[in-house]
Amino acid sequence: MGYCLSWNTCKRCSNPCKCGFLFESGNLCTCTPHDIQRYRQRLSGPLLDRIDLHIEVPRVPHRDLTDPVDGESSEVIRGRVEAARQLQRERLAPFGLHANANMAARHIRKFCPLDEEGQKLLEMVTDRLGLSARSYARILKVARTIADLGGSERIEQSHLAEAIQYRGLDRKTL
Repeated sequence: MGYCLSWNTCKRCSNPCKCGFLFESGNLCTCTPHDIQRYRQRLSGPLLDRIDLHIEVPRVPHRDLTDPVDGESSEVIRGRVEAARQLQRERLAPFGLHANANMAARHIRKFCPLDEEGQKLLEMVTDRLGLSARSYARILKVARTIADLGGSERIEQSHLAEAIQYRGLDRKTL
């Protein structure tokens, strides 16, 4: 499915709530917590389990769209992504795979080991949010990719914490 340009009016898009203004600055959400929970339940858990990244993207004010951006250039970012992709291809080639997203459980056990602190963090999050095995595996794959983008051989707690943050729709509470 392509990207929709009418985010708040298109029925196919996943707004954070029925009115579309939850988490929006300058607009007041009129939905009750019960309405928000019921609205979010339209997306089934098994469907959400199959999506690697769940992020909330607020509306960008026009002035921010037209201001010159100070930050990394696209070329610098592309270089980092290409290096991470090459690392993944080399690591996974013996298994006939080319990207972390393609890893099965046995590959995750081999290439996504966590230190004791990382294991405690993921255990706590899994228990607190009631994550499925599929969500658990996706967090580890995303953490491995974040570590690759940072040039880290091991998944560090910061990589794991970032990957967990990308599972926003798994959260039982708002």
